[in-house]
Amino acid sequence: MKTTQPIMKNKAPLLYSILVLLVLSACSGTQHIPADDLLYTGAKIKIEGNNTSKKERKSLSEALVLLVRPQTNASFLGMRPKIFFYNLAGKPTKTKGFRYWLRNKVGEPPVLFSKVDLAYNSSLLQNYAQNNGYFNTKTVADSSRTGKKATATYTLEPRKRYYIRNVQFPQDSSAVATAVRQTIKGTFLKTGAAYSLDHIKAERERIDSRMKENGFYYFNPDYLLVQVDSTVADHQVDLIVKVKADSPPLANQQYKINKVVIYPNYSINSKASAPADSIVKYHDFTIIDSEKLFKPAIYDRTLYFKKGDFYNRTNHNLSLNRLVNLGTFKFVKNQFKVADTTGNYLDAYYYLTPLPKKSLSLQLSAKTNSANYTGTELNLNWSNRNVFKGAEQLTVSAFGGVEVQVSGQNNGFNVYRFGTEASLIWPRIMSPFRFHSASGFVPKTKATLGYEFQNRTQLYSLQTFKGSFGYLWKENERKEHLFNLTEITFASPQNVTALYQSQIAASPSLEKVIDKQLIFGPTYSYTYTNTMDKRKKNTVYYKGSLDLSGNIAGLVTAANVEKGEAVKVFNVPFSQFIKVENEFRHYLKLSENSQLASRLIAGLGFAYGNSTAMPFIKQFFNGGTNSLRAFRARSLGPGTFNGSATTNGFLPDQSGDVKLEFSTEYRAQIYGLVKGALFLDAGNIWLMKEDPDKPGSKFSKNFINEIAVGVGAGLRFDFSFLVLRTDLAFPIRKPYLAEGNRWVVDQINFGNGSWRNNNLIFNLAIGYPF
Repeated sequence: MKTTQPIMKNKAPLLYSILVLLVLSACSGTQHIPADDLLYTGAKIKIEGNNTSKKERKSLSEALVLLVRPQTNASFLGMRPKIFFYNLAGKPTKTKGFRYWLRNKVGEPPVLFSKVDLAYNSSLLQNYAQNNGYFNTKTVADSSRTGKKATATYTLEPRKRYYIRNVQFPQDSSAVATAVRQTIKGTFLKTGAAYSLDHIKAERERIDSRMKENGFYYFNPDYLLVQVDSTVADHQVDLIVKVKADSPPLANQQYKINKVVIYPNYSINSKASAPADSIVKYHDFTIIDSEKLFKPAIYDRTLYFKKGDFYNRTNHNLSLNRLVNLGTFKFVKNQFKVADTTGNYLDAYYYLTPLPKKSLSLQLSAKTNSANYTGTELNLNWSNRNVFKGAEQLTVSAFGGVEVQVSGQNNGFNVYRFGTEASLIWPRIMSPFRFHSASGFVPKTKATLGYEFQNRTQLYSLQTFKGSFGYLWKENERKEHLFNLTEITFASPQNVTALYQSQIAASPSLEKVIDKQLIFGPTYSYTYTNTMDKRKKNTVYYKGSLDLSGNIAGLVTAANVEKGEAVKVFNVPFSQFIKVENEFRHYLKLSENSQLASRLIAGLGFAYGNSTAMPFIKQFFNGGTNSLRAFRARSLGPGTFNGSATTNGFLPDQSGDVKLEFSTEYRAQIYGLVKGALFLDAGNIWLMKEDPDKPGSKFSKNFINEIAVGVGAGLRFDFSFLVLRTDLAFPIRKPYLAEGNRWVVDQINFGNGSWRNNNLIFNLAIGYPF
């Protein structure tokens, strides 16, 4: 008995090793491969010969490996978990249930070597090389086996690459040849560039697009021929662009618009004809609308074609985009027909199928706000899409929700909120001045009116009335403007508890949270983004906003609170301030499944005239799930002030007039819907004026020394309909510590419970932080 225990202890590592090997073997994907087959693990590309440079061989190899089919099973640390789950589920007997989901959604079948067509792939790679100027390339395919796995190897020996010596466009005097010749500027076929079949195809598309801009409606890229002469010089080619002799006569004609016919209430079953009394002539349009659903003026603002204009594809697409952008039509279709008249003319027909005029919807959504509150909201929306027959959209909504702080700081002060909002959107700029936009997006005027009641349990309630009137328009899909002529907010507190009153005595700054506030004035924001372009390696997002409150009222009343009592409206002092905020984001695509995302925020608010301080709801905050994640929401700053210490962790709600914030985050896919991130956040807030209750809070030239820094890691579960985010972060620089002691990297100790309780912050949120 005495010798048994040591022997078992010595065997334990061996048993663990065997268990690990069994698991790795099961995850390797070779367990259930048929006896007469192998698991395909990928392809290798070898470029041989001395006819190409090292750079050319590398570029060619990287392009070729993407062409080989089939693709292999995804692997992770040498394992293939999807095959493991596929085998684990077995063959389900039903097309639903857990086993079916596990096998078909989580798992995937092994890719077998018997499915690899070496000859086809070899031909594909050779064609690619020759289509890119490596004429007479030789290709050899082979394979190798290791256990139950097989790899394919493709060896290519390309010849010296061919380059373009000269490009010639049509020289005859026909209308179509002249039009093609006029498109030379911007050609993809450049003298001295490498020969590329893809560039030739793109050139045909480019010429076709330019022809469509100049009235050649029936032209087609297939009517263009690019001849290649490779005999002109050593490893050089001449390209001759021609219009095919057998192209149809319609393709060679330049067309103008004759009449524009609109069917605003079209359905598949309806006939594209109507009695004479339903036909309305309006400017250059013929409108067939027996029910008089829409005012004819909406077509003036959406359709770009006028009688006598040359056909133009840009105007064609802009017209369709605007009709869709009205938000009133379910289907938008148009057709051009050769007009039954003398000359080259087209009749344009627009077939519009309206959406139901009225609709009612119920929506349940998850959300996270800037104060680390996560919760749900229920919205009931009623819409009328054509309330005044001018495609105006009236929406009335009622909402209610509950929010709970879950990010490592739940203090029981949950938020319950409900309210209502009405908005009316006109598909035009309602102004005494004429506004013209050449965009495919309809400029809009929007008016809103809303009310919200918010109850912060154990603290106070807040009633907020909001109203706005302004304009929104998009120059294109990247640039958007929002200009509110006026935006009014009136906030009034109720039911302030004794608990909150007692905390005000200890921290007077909490009182401004429950002050009555009246804010009115114009606002403007500009947004630019190209993040929708997934092909770009670098994409950006920028939003700049300007908020002006009480400026005209302050000027008219000569308000100056420092010389006397503040001017009041309805017995409430109105706020007077200027606020500017800028947010810039940059996304660097590192691979198909990884990127580096960065964000910079800079904001400034300045109160003057009728106000000594910015209203609380318009100030800046820091910390929390979408900000500096290593610090509790609204607990950081301002400056070197430690708000958490003065409030004993009650409800920091620290705010500032100046904000600087920077974040950078490495994002990568771990497996399937699970993604991971490593991040660094830095920043702080400050006050513009000294506050005796908050020493160290004023913005100064030493602001860099007062920056807070935090780091962390997180998981993102991307369910397509929502992203559930978990982040664990901790500070490495605390600005409220004594100067010289603010970096706390040397104090990190994950094994110490006290350190973890005081430093680790867990964030649970919906969506990405930026």
